[in-house]
Amino acid sequence: MIDRRAFNAGIGASAVSAAVTAQMGVAAAKPAYRGPNVIIVRFGGGVRRLETIDPQHTYAPFLRHTLTKRGVLVPDMRIAQLDGVNTSHAEGTLNILTGRYLAYRDAGSGVLDDRLEPVKPTLFEYLRGAFDVPSHQALLINGEDRPQEEFFTYGVHDHYGIAYRSEMLSLHRYKLFKFARIIEEGRVGEDELADARAQYDKLLAADKRDIAPKQSTEVERFWAGWRAHYGDSGFKNPRGDRLLTALAVRAIADLRPRLMMINYQDPDYVHWGNASHYTRAISIIDEGIAQLVKVTDADPYYRGRTVFLITPDCGRDANPLIQVPFQHHFNSRSAHETWAMVAGPGIVSGRILDKTVDQSAVAATVAAVMGFRAREAEGSAISELFA
Repeated sequence: MIDRRAFNAGIGASAVSAAVTAQMGVAAAKPAYRGPNVIIVRFGGGVRRLETIDPQHTYAPFLRHTLTKRGVLVPDMRIAQLDGVNTSHAEGTLNILTGRYLAYRDAGSGVLDDRLEPVKPTLFEYLRGAFDVPSHQALLINGEDRPQEEFFTYGVHDHYGIAYRSEMLSLHRYKLFKFARIIEEGRVGEDELADARAQYDKLLAADKRDIAPKQSTEVERFWAGWRAHYGDSGFKNPRGDRLLTALAVRAIADLRPRLMMINYQDPDYVHWGNASHYTRAISIIDEGIAQLVKVTDADPYYRGRTVFLITPDCGRDANPLIQVPFQHHFNSRSAHETWAMVAGPGIVSGRILDKTVDQSAVAATVAAVMGFRAREAEGSAISELFA
């Protein structure tokens, strides 16, 4: 359990320990991680409060009516109105991961090739820098239609970076594994083999950094199991946000992550012009959250030892004057309005926080729960959460 005194003392002790180690000029052995597991759910694709946390109009009944009783709802979280801050998916996700605004650079080659890379440490890097946590227990789960978010596994930073990376579970990474195995096995015809080589090279070229496609042995085994279950066709495995839930559930069983972030995305399909794409996607995420809670409640490794932090990447508005409503690209006030839900051991139960909280507080709050300091985060931990 985390009470306020332990929360404050833990942060102070971490700071003193880091200062002493730095003064001595020695690299202390990292301790084993013994804190709670944390699952961050990006309620993504940008959502409004009305369809998610409003008790009368929600399309996420498990979140709003069941899980809220087990934790704290923060109904008024906001993205700061700052020059250059965009209310969009990649940017909002990096705000959550780094605890800072504008803490990224665009490594893409044009307007349609946005490839944001963090320039400040992510939560995964902080965790692995502070504790002896292997990369396969620091997981980022990404959607198939957000390939630009494959670059969030580590930042461009002098003291962190690739050595402290998270592992990525996504169809992009699975296809890299699959085509590499098809080429290695050589059991298909020449035309299929040539196609596999072409597909592999194309996937590999999408990320020129050193990490691709070198995933850990544990993740390679994970993909081998996924392939054995679903095959090579791509027609048997779930798609969209149901795929992300399936990856997360399987990861919990096979990889035992200590920190996992699931980047749901499907509400953004509202851009196609159909409002039901948006509301149905919210329901699918809610069903995924319910499944994740059920799985962790049934597993002794996670039961009573797992904190859920659920928050959108950005908000939305409903502008009746444009052809496709439910936008987030106009920097409107409502696009800056989000929320958060936190539940788990050490967290107050059944509380609705009457306080405006900045989105940059998310990273500091996760750090406080897990017992490390997000040193370059701008926000402060939400102390009212802790029992």
